[in-house]
Amino acid sequence: MSRTTPPRTVDVAAVFPQLVPLARTATRLHPRPGSPTPHDSSIGGPLLWPADEPWPYCREEHEWHDGRVDDWFEGWHKGPNAMLPLVQLYVRDVPLLRPPGQADLLQVLWCPCEHPPSHKPPTALFWRSSTEVTDTLATPPKTFAVEYDEYVPVPCALAPEQITEYPNLLELAAELRQQLADWSRWQAAGSDVDSSYAPYPEAFYTSELSVAPGWKAGGWPPWGLTDPVVQLCAVCGTKMDPLLTVASNEWDSSNRGWIPYEDQALAEIPKAGVANSPRVQVSKGNHLQLYVCPTSPDHPHADLIQ
Repeated sequence: MSRTTPPRTVDVAAVFPQLVPLARTATRLHPRPGSPTPHDSSIGGPLLWPADEPWPYCREEHEWHDGRVDDWFEGWHKGPNAMLPLVQLYVRDVPLLRPPGQADLLQVLWCPCEHPPSHKPPTALFWRSSTEVTDTLATPPKTFAVEYDEYVPVPCALAPEQITEYPNLLELAAELRQQLADWSRWQAAGSDVDSSYAPYPEAFYTSELSVAPGWKAGGWPPWGLTDPVVQLCAVCGTKMDPLLTVASNEWDSSNRGWIPYEDQALAEIPKAGVANSPRVQVSKGNHLQLYVCPTSPDHPHADLIQ
């Protein structure tokens, strides 16, 4: 399958040249229900996991019932929880990934429980070379503790698409934000500017021209739950790079201009589900942003709810 994001109605960098050096490439993942294999990029699909490599567990304390009905009280357990596959990305599908060495595969797992103090699902990140996996784990350990079903992704195939993004309004210099709020600047750009944005021109930039909604790799991070927060590597202090956005929706009523051509008819059908095929809801409707250190893949990644 393929998905095609409509071109932006305005070349925002031509109207505001200060944005030109701030352009970044992002890869929209466009997850849609499917039956991915371990040899496919996917969300919630099976991982190409070596049979001789231990499966990752969340080491926080969990409590669950194993479903036994013969002895209800003995069915309760406490302990670590097997993590769930979240995302698998092959570099052939997402070339902007910068894997270490000969690696060509990124795998991310998470625990489907929110743990304090951050109250977000813990994540584990792995880079590996797919050619070195000769014997694949057939059946991963069962994940018993699931706090929210919205943290168990529906398996989805991907249709990666590269696009260009610009920073969230909150990351721009004050002078440029003032220019974006000047409706006369937008009027001079031509008739393709949506006049409904006249009372709040900067919202046109935010909703239609800057950061793409949905699951993506790279690009600029979404902000709004908080002001922008620079993520620094816990080991070396280097500013970290956005790696992955785990989204609670592909679009909403404020950014429908990003709906791919192929989904526009289906998007008009109430409850069609195309706006959230993986059925993931992060922290009741936010996004989980993953960051990596550009100096070393061995340094721990960071994650942030937005």
